[in-house]
Amino acid sequence: MKKILILITLCVFSYSANINIAAAANVAYAFKELESQFKKENPDTTINVTLGASGNLVTQIQSGAPFDIFMAANMKFAQKLYDENLAITKPVIYAQGAIALLTLRTNITDLSKGLESLQNKNVKLIAIANPKTAPYGEASIEALKNLGIYENLKNKIIEAKSIGEALTQTLTATDAGFIAASALYEEGLQKYNLKENTNYILVDPKLYTPIDQGIVITKHGENNVDAKKFYDFVLSEKGKAIFKAYGYNIP
Repeated sequence: MKKILILITLCVFSYSANINIAAAANVAYAFKELESQFKKENPDTTINVTLGASGNLVTQIQSGAPFDIFMAANMKFAQKLYDENLAITKPVIYAQGAIALLTLRTNITDLSKGLESLQNKNVKLIAIANPKTAPYGEASIEALKNLGIYENLKNKIIEAKSIGEALTQTLTATDAGFIAASALYEEGLQKYNLKENTNYILVDPKLYTPIDQGIVITKHGENNVDAKKFYDFVLSEKGKAIFKAYGYNIP
């Protein structure tokens, strides 16, 4: 009997929860803080996150990828999973994304002139996330069209697979690029000593449809109690405060 009791006790104390999360690439910079704060109250929980373009993540979930939670870059992709019975919760907005235009080529791009500065003949390449799969890319194109300068710039545009890749291209290959404003808080960017109106500007949110980012618990995560805890944490006041600190708007 004693051996049985010891075995049961060991099983209880060795319990470790796992949560698999698919998240839009723009969430990367805030996610570390979300995970850190969540684990203060749930130290035995292991969180595995896969980052990417929302459209690509939807495809993975449709193909059976075992994600418990989907944090999309807009409501459309989250709604798609719900409509296909691949999510058990209706999409809820967890944050509203913001767009920034970034450049390290200050010798050829004067951002004090706003997005119109991209029409400078010395600006040859502009990075934008693929508008078909990345909501931030779609919003970037919308902003340019609403300003009436898209046609002048379309031949300069290079499409990245995700908003995260758009940042990489902006830092290494292009003259400027549209990035998630949250990326400005990424530790790796601090070495550039970025200055507003010189290296970056925040795109006027009136120029694009609000980027309502949606979260759902997937069908796969239906019985994952810990996934529900993380879902609730993201939507809590603590979760909202973290997103706000990383440049998001909170509806």
